[in-house]
Amino acid sequence: MITVGVEEEYLLVDPATGLPAPLVEVVRRTAGLGPLTERGEVQDELLQSQIEVATPVCSSLEEVGGHLLRLRHAVASAAEENGCRIAATGAAPLRGPLPVPVTRTRRYLRMEGEARQLVDEQLICGMHVHVSVPDAATGVAVMNRIRGWLPTLLAMSANSPVWDGRDTGFASWRTIVFGRWPVSGPPPVFDGPADYERRIEALLSTGVIADRGQLYWQARLSDRYPTIEVRCLDVQLRADDAVMFAGIVRALVSTAIAEEKAGVPLAVSAPELVQAGNWHAARHGLNRTLLDPFGIPQSSGDVLCSLVRHIAPALEEAGDVREVTALVHRLLREGTPADRQRRALADGGMPGLVGLLTGATTSG
Repeated sequence: MITVGVEEEYLLVDPATGLPAPLVEVVRRTAGLGPLTERGEVQDELLQSQIEVATPVCSSLEEVGGHLLRLRHAVASAAEENGCRIAATGAAPLRGPLPVPVTRTRRYLRMEGEARQLVDEQLICGMHVHVSVPDAATGVAVMNRIRGWLPTLLAMSANSPVWDGRDTGFASWRTIVFGRWPVSGPPPVFDGPADYERRIEALLSTGVIADRGQLYWQARLSDRYPTIEVRCLDVQLRADDAVMFAGIVRALVSTAIAEEKAGVPLAVSAPELVQAGNWHAARHGLNRTLLDPFGIPQSSGDVLCSLVRHIAPALEEAGDVREVTALVHRLLREGTPADRQRRALADGGMPGLVGLLTGATTSG
C-alpha cells in the first residue's frame, strides 16, 4: 500500500476581533502538547500567528482522518486555553495595523530581511499531502504526469476569498499571495531526476533563493521524506475534506506510477496553459469552467468527473472509492470552502465569518 501523510497550517486568531494572534510559542508550550511537538506533529511556521500540524505516516484514509481530528482538537484546545482560536482558512480575513512578528529562527529572519513585504503578508495557510514513491526517478515521473491536474485540485480546495476584511474576487487568494515568490506555481516538466537536480542547483547558484525550502512549486520531491509533496491546496475547513484530498492525491500518484510502468505516453500540457489554468482556478474555484489537464476549458463538474474516472482503479485498489466519491459529490453539491466563507460573510458579516472559521476546524 502506498502510504500518505498530511500537513495542515492554521491561523491563530483573537476570537473577539478575528485579528491574527502571535501566540504560537505559548500555545506550543501549553501542557499536554509536549509529546506532540517531540514527535514533530506540531510545529512553528513563518509567522507567530501560524501553527502547523503533521500526521504520522498513514496507510489508510481512516488513519489520516483520525490523526487530523486528534491534532486539530489538541491544538484548538491549547489555543483556547491561551485566549485565542485556530482558524482553518487559506488566508487571514483580517490583518492588524502592524505586521505579525516573524518566528525567530535564522532562516525565517533571513527571509524577512530579503523580502520584508512578502513575509509580512504571508498570512496564508495550506495543506500539503505527502505520498510515498520508491525513488527519485519515479517521483519526477509522477510530477510530470500529475501537473496538469494541479489546477483542478486547487479549484476544489479553494478556501481563501477574504483579505483585509473584503472579498478579493478570488476563491483562493492564498494562491495569488504565494505566487509572488520567485519559484512557485505549477512545476515545469523535468527530463528525469538528474535534470531535476541540475535545475535546482542552477536556481540555488543564482542566489535568488537561499535554500531548497524556497522551491515553492505546487508539487515537488520532499527533501526530508521519500515522498512527492503536493502543495497546491488551501487548508480545509473540515477534516473530512482534507481526508478526501489525501485520497485523491494518493490515487493520482498511484495512477501515475501505473502509467509510467506500463509505458503510457506522457501528455505534456504547455506551461502557459497550466499556469493560466492555475490562475483561473484560483480566481473562480468551481464556479466557472476549469481548464482540464490538456488546457481545454470545460465545466467544473465535467472536469471533476474526469478526475474521478482517471483515478477510479487506484481508488478501488485502496478501498477508497465510496468515501472519496461521496465527498466529491458533496463538494459539487455544497460548493467549496470559499463559497461557505462568502455565505457566512454575507449572512453574518465579519463576526459570522470568524465564527465559521474557528467553529468548523474540529468538525468531521
